[in-house]
Amino acid sequence: MTVKKILLLSIGFICATMTWAQSTPTPQTKDKKTVKKERINAMIKIEEEGQLIFNTHSVFGFKLNTDGWGFSYEKGKFLTPKKTRLLQFEFNEKKHPKENKDAGSVDLFGNINQYVFGKAINFYQFKVGYGQQYLIGGKSNKNGVSVSALWAGGLAIGLEKPYYVDVVDVNTEIRDRKKFTDIQDFNQYAYLGASGFTVGWGELKLNPGAHLKTAMRFDYGRFNEAVSAIEAGVNLEYYGKSVLQMVDNKENHLFFNAYVSLLFGKRK
Repeated sequence: MTVKKILLLSIGFICATMTWAQSTPTPQTKDKKTVKKERINAMIKIEEEGQLIFNTHSVFGFKLNTDGWGFSYEKGKFLTPKKTRLLQFEFNEKKHPKENKDAGSVDLFGNINQYVFGKAINFYQFKVGYGQQYLIGGKSNKNGVSVSALWAGGLAIGLEKPYYVDVVDVNTEIRDRKKFTDIQDFNQYAYLGASGFTVGWGELKLNPGAHLKTAMRFDYGRFNEAVSAIEAGVNLEYYGKSVLQMVDNKENHLFFNAYVSLLFGKRK
């Protein structure tokens, strides 16, 4: 065999070897790709099963209580995919079950000025609570609903603002502004309507207490990054000083209600 043929065969063998080596991945390269693919698949599976892989969430809410209304803000810290630590802030107004609006006077535009006969105070509450949320069932798919149970409790500060009404003395026809708690003869006055939200804040009284609640949360959001949920639960409050909401009615330290809250927010 000539030197020329030997040289050509050697070059052909080297080229074939290099081509095969480039087209065939090394075990090390294949392992890295496999690990990456498995990690991505695991994350997708966790999302589909509803196990949240976030650090925090921020949630705003509007509440309808059996004895009033309120709104809230919640900051959550994920401790595990199924357990979240909660810090909550709420502002609520509590109404007495016997509150009924009556018609008072009519203004120049034909609007009726209403008032609540016998109402003693506007009773507001500011709450700060600590709690935890537990994921019971995750979303089976992006159109599913995740279900969680939660509890929270902490400080409740009652804000008691006197309720004023505009009145006319039926004997002297003198107009005045009165609290029902100061009126001894209810037949002495004709009632024109409530004095308004801005009246009485200078006489605001604080009534510290505590609160505890438990609830179920149903998150129907299409994507896990966004919180779109309905929460239903019960709430218990106790205040250090008894609260008189309506004249000629019992004063209370303890309050119990049920509520439904509409929640929306973000996870990060």
